Amino acid sequence: MGGGDIEKMITIGLVWGATNALIRRGALLWDHQSLKSSSSSSSSLSSPPKFHQKLLSSLKSWLSLLIFWQYSLPFLLNLSASAIFFAILSDTPISLAVPVTNATTFAATAVFGMLLGEDTRVDFALLGTGESM
Repeated sequence: MGGGDIEKMITIGLVWGATNALIRRGALLWDHQSLKSSSSSSSSLSSPPKFHQKLLSSLKSWLSLLIFWQYSLPFLLNLSASAIFFAILSDTPISLAVPVTNATTFAATAVFGMLLGEDTRVDFALLGTGESM
């Protein structure tokens, strides 16, 4: 294991946690925006959409999400951290890398979510569990 690998794993966990919260927020903003624009431009079709129309509509929505910077920027940062994580795995035992980064990611997601104003159950977050109901 190379020097500074623990610090790199913690940094990756912090980046993943922050970007998880930002990706969620970006997706919610995009969803809100797309619902608002679809309600203003809704049209009534007499027949149900065909498979290729559904597929094209899904692709259009997906591409629209990817160009929405509030989603795509944290997503790209998250993917970059993933690439760095895989590079670190070449020198670090997976039995150390995974628990360190996952624990840091979990805690950072909860903290950044709270900073962004999400309703977070701190008691469940501290226990490392989510509310199942």
